Amino acid sequence: MILLARPIFITIGLLLLWQSIVMLWDLPTYLLPSPWQVLITLRDNLSLITSHTIPTLIEMLLGFLFGILSGCIAGFMLAFFRPLTLWFLPLLIISQAIPIFAIAPLLVIWLGYGLASKIATTLLMTFFPITSALYDGLHHTHPGWLDLANTMNGKKWRIFCYIQIPAALPSLASGIRIAAVAAPIGAIMGEWVGSSQGLGYLMLNANARLQIDMMFATLLVIIILALALYFCVDKLLRMLVTW
Repeated sequence: MILLARPIFITIGLLLLWQSIVMLWDLPTYLLPSPWQVLITLRDNLSLITSHTIPTLIEMLLGFLFGILSGCIAGFMLAFFRPLTLWFLPLLIISQAIPIFAIAPLLVIWLGYGLASKIATTLLMTFFPITSALYDGLHHTHPGWLDLANTMNGKKWRIFCYIQIPAALPSLASGIRIAAVAAPIGAIMGEWVGSSQGLGYLMLNANARLQIDMMFATLLVIIILALALYFCVDKLLRMLVTW
């Protein structure tokens, strides 16, 4: 109950602060709608927002899953094939120095306006933290464990499977948690660049019509999706990586 009470009190406090700002400065709706106006807009447009939530959710989940898969493959390759690290790791770092907004239009041109470009954008957002976390976890396995395994004439692949991978899983779990937060951002950014559906597309239309209450209602749904994904992933990881 204490764990639940804390976020509830924080949420109530933020809503009261938001309402106080609107009332104190008498702000019009097109500048900052009140929380109550946002909730009314969400209720009145629930079917529309729900219809646009489904594609965003699919893009977010598929991009997140492909990001985990590709990130794990890249992390294993960097750790297991050391010569590859000298060539691939600098390219990986350079890829993260390029803003996603600079790459997303190219993805839309190459992959079209459908799901593929949004999934690719989400994958790019989630790929690096997972790869980096897994590589660090595999690369920094406790030396004493490795020395003991080598003393007992352990084979390289068995040491990798039974010592290095379990030791790296907590680090990988941290990278997956970070990626879970980045996944909704990737999906929305992909929709901003070019799409005909999704919550990002709905936000752009609302912005063009100065429907700020609609923008906040859509943003509220995005926040709920991001929090739900994070806490579900966190709960699952705590069950799987108990140590």
